[in-house]
Formats: sequence, C-alpha cells, structure tokens
Amino acid sequence: MQNRYPLWKYLLIFTVAVLGFIYSAPNLYAPDPAVQVSGESSTMEIDEKVLAQIEAALGAAGIEYFGATSSGTSALIRLRNGDQQMLAKREIQQVLGNNYVVALSMASTTPAWLRAFGAEPMKLGLDLSGGVHFLMEVDTASAVARRQETNAEEMKDKLRRAKIRYSAIIANSDNVLVARFRTQELRDEALSSLRRDYDDLMFNTRNPTSDSGEFTFQAELSEAAVREIENYALSQNLVTLRNRINELGVSEPIVQRQGRNRIIVQLPGVQDTAEAKRIIGKTANLEFRLEATSDALVSAKEQFPFRNEQDQRRYGDAFLERQLILTGDHVANATSSFDPETNMPQVNITLDSVGGARMHRATRNSVGRRMGVLFIEYRTIMEPRVDASGETVEVPVQYVEKKIISLATIQSALGVQFRITGAESPAEASELALLLRAGALAAPMYFVEERTIGPSLGAENIKMGVTSVQWSMGLILLFLLFYYRMFGIFASVALTVNLLLLVAAMSLIGATLTMPGIAGIVLALGMAIDANVLIFSRIREELKDGAPPQAAIYNGYERAWGTILDANVTTLLVAVILYAIGTGPVQGFAVTLSLGILISMFTAIMGTRALANLVYGRNKSLKKLWI
Repeated sequence: MQNRYPLWKYLLIFTVAVLGFIYSAPNLYAPDPAVQVSGESSTMEIDEKVLAQIEAALGAAGIEYFGATSSGTSALIRLRNGDQQMLAKREIQQVLGNNYVVALSMASTTPAWLRAFGAEPMKLGLDLSGGVHFLMEVDTASAVARRQETNAEEMKDKLRRAKIRYSAIIANSDNVLVARFRTQELRDEALSSLRRDYDDLMFNTRNPTSDSGEFTFQAELSEAAVREIENYALSQNLVTLRNRINELGVSEPIVQRQGRNRIIVQLPGVQDTAEAKRIIGKTANLEFRLEATSDALVSAKEQFPFRNEQDQRRYGDAFLERQLILTGDHVANATSSFDPETNMPQVNITLDSVGGARMHRATRNSVGRRMGVLFIEYRTIMEPRVDASGETVEVPVQYVEKKIISLATIQSALGVQFRITGAESPAEASELALLLRAGALAAPMYFVEERTIGPSLGAENIKMGVTSVQWSMGLILLFLLFYYRMFGIFASVALTVNLLLLVAAMSLIGATLTMPGIAGIVLALGMAIDANVLIFSRIREELKDGAPPQAAIYNGYERAWGTILDANVTTLLVAVILYAIGTGPVQGFAVTLSLGILISMFTAIMGTRALANLVYGRNKSLKKLWI
C-alpha cells in the first residue's frame, strides 16, 4: 500500500504555509513610539510650515525624533524613546495650540513589501499595552421617557390643530401616555385622528372611564419601538464617545457596545484616568441662531469665529443674534449626502416635533437671511502655573468654546427636516453631520466600573505571554522528538506552521490579542498535538499487530480521523458557546481557540501526512518506521 498525495495537495499545503509566513511576519517588527498631529477639522492642512514648527519645538526640548512626515491632513513624528512620548505631545500641543489634535501613536515598521500584500501586525489589547478601562451604563429608560414626553407634546399640538378638546395628556411613571376627555365622542375622535400617526404606539381604552368620570385612552410603546429607541440612544452615545475620545490622543481606542445598555471604553496607553473621565464625561451642545443684521443693536448680537480655519481666514468672525432659535437637544438625526440638483455635499437634519415647530416659526419670515449653527464645547486644558514653592505645575483650566460650524442662507421656511448646504467637500459635510449628531448624548451615562493597567504591567504581560508560548512549544517539541522520533519531526514542523497560520489568521481578521487570547493560543497548540498523538499511537498499534509499515501509516491516519474529528467538533462547539455568551476577553479566548482548532485540523492531519508521504511514500521496500 503506497502513501502518496497528488501534486495539487502538496502545492496547496506549501502555498498556505508561505501565506502564513507572509501574513504573520509583520508581528516580528516592533512599532516605533510616535506622535500623530491632525487638525481640529478635516479641512485643516498640516503643511511643511506646521511640520517645521513641530520639529523646532522638539529640537528645542531636546527630544530625539526621526522620520517626521506629513500627508497633508496629518503628520507623524517617530520618537527614539518611548519615555519621551508624553513630553513630545505636550511640547507640540503648546506650540500648535488647541486647534490641533496631538495624539500618542505607535507607528508601524512593517516593510513596504509586506504592506504590499496587505499584511499588518495584530492589535494589542488593553492588558498587553496598558491603559484605562471604563464600563459605562446608558440610562436608556430616560430616552424612552423622553420619547413619550415628546409624543405627549406632539399629540397636544395635533389635537389643538384638529380642534379636539382634551383635559390632559401626560406620560406616567411607567412611560404610558394617559389622555383624558370629557366625552366619549371626543376620545374616539382623538383616537381616530392619532392612531394613523403613531404606528409605534399601542392604544387601548380598557379603562373606559376614570374615577373623575372622564373618558380616557392609554398609549404604550411597543416592545419593538422601545428596542429601537434604546438602540438609537446607545448608537448615538457611541458616536459621541468616539468623537470625544479622539481628543484624548489615543491610538486605536476600543469603544464598543456590551449587551443592551452598556458601553465598554478601553483606552490603550492612557494612564491619567481623571483626564479620560473628564473628557469622556464632558458636555457639548449646539445652538441655531439667525445672523445679525447690519443695523442690529450691539446688545442684540454676538461675535463668533468659524470652526473651520479656511472659513475663518476667508470670512473672519461673524455676528449672530443673541436670541436662540433652538439648541442641539432637538436634533434627532443628521446625515451627509449630495444635492441631487447641484451634486454638492449637503447635511440633512431632522428635528423633533418641538424643534421643528420652533424652527418653522423662526424661519418662515426670514427667508433669504443666513442661519448659523454654533458648536459649544466645555473644555479643559492644562496650563503651567508657578505654585507657592516656585515650582511650575500644570493646573486644569476649564473654559467654554463657541465656534460657528455652518452659516448658510435660508431658502424657504424650515420645519422638522431641512438641509444645510455650503460644505466644500464630502468630508466637511460628513464631519458637520457628525458634530450635529454628537452635540449631545442621547441618554445619560454613568461610570459603573473603571480599571487602570500600567504600561509596565502590559509589557510584563507580553513578556510572560511570549515566554509561556515559547516554553509550551519547546516542551512539546522535545517530547515529540524524544517519543516519536521521525514522526516527532513531522509533528514539530506542522506545529510551527500551525502557530504561523494562527498568528496570520488573527492578523488578517483584525483580531485584538489579549492575555486570554494568548491562553487560547497555548491551548490550541496542545489541542493540535493531541491529534498527532492519536495518529502516531494508532500507527504504533498497527505495527505491533504485524501490519506492514505502509499499511500502518495509512491505517493510522484513516482510523484516527473519526476520533480527532469528534474531539475537535465538541471543543469547537464549546468555543462557539463561549463566544456567544461571553464578552471581551472571553470572546477573544473563544476566537483564538476556534481558529486554533480549525487550523490544527489542517496542519496536524494534512500537514504531517504530507511529510510522511514525502519521506516514506515512495519507498516500496520499506521495512521499518522510525517511530
């Protein structure tokens, strides 16, 4: 009996092994500590002049750097010493001012030929790179309550316009709208008028009369509508959080949803928990105001700069009326798109009903005038002060920043939905939509957990993780070589390829490596060698039973296959369940374990058999196996 593979199988195994090497290789190149600089808005340029300012500031501070580059909208400065990252960030921020975002970063050192294949290193989790971890709970119940209060106001407005008299419409503590009427006819008429406008409400008149003799109906949000409101509140808060975290200067922050009403925020590299909490929890808002006329009294107008640097250079400051039309709390949604007539970028804004009514009242007599959108931020900066002992210390200083993000002409009376034109690029329109959406949180959030992991602990975790993989690999290889000899060499080669493929797969899918993930790698290596132990033991049993060597190899692989498949499938099911019910690190462990099992099925069975076939398959007079 001959053990041979067709040529295509050898080529397949070789190709997969080469691809594994290429896509795992970037992890051998440690990234450079760096500082990344970008403008406060997407339209700000980072030109050679700004780059020269940065280099001059770093040179004056004695900070060693190299490879300073500018891409037009951002600059990257690599540092020779990671300990000087924070110092470099502070110096650059001081020289450029608060109109620029200065972020800590890790610059990739992956060679160009690897990047040409799309190969990138794995991302490191919080426990490996250090930083802060927050678990925040979104008060979605308040978002639901706010929706019912808005519905109550809308119903009142509709009934007034329909001239249907009501005694009261209120939202009770259970988020149920209760409407009271003096006669049954008025109640039925109101129900008939309102039902078609509120598909997400379930109306009922189970309690036909109240204690006071009035006729009532109740309106309750459906479960689907409640879920939709909760999802919107959570998504809106995620957008707002990501927008705010950008100011922290964090490389690859993790802001993700957990369950129905929680958000995980992980900021690798950030050690100042207080600063992180201050910025994440800060408030921002929007105001819509009409542009002040030239003859307006000084007391009736205010002067504001533009947020966009180009607009500021082009138009200078603008005067807006002190009287507000409405605030950003009434913005329900904002998206960017293109004007179908001019193909220019625009921002589509949707207000709630109260905001729509106010907007209509303010703009119906102001067609042709311009309306400004004012972005208000409550910010905190660290200013150097000299204390009583004569030492320079940094003191947090809070201030309010108000800048115009849009000043556009009103072309018709505006209502619940309108659009803002005048954006010079799709990026500017997209950013404006983001600012409008991120102006305020859709629902309050509370910190329910916070942890800080030091960078030294992260580095120690990496060291321990690599050591554990090295020791586990080393001991397994020694055991294999000692116990299974030539077949031990086959298994060792397959195990090495297994590790390469596992790292390559995690890099390709963008998985984040954490300590549980490393544990998953170590366990996957043990699982991989399990399959080989089963196969090799089966071959030994066949030889003891008197089977010829070629038949022993063939039967060993064929008869062990069923047992290996059963064992791996059951473990894979456990990993799938872990991923489904687990969160964060548990899911990372499950992903690593699942990938390891699937890859081990390929390397432990197909890989080692290909090597055995190459060495023994063509030997027709094989008398003995070195196993």
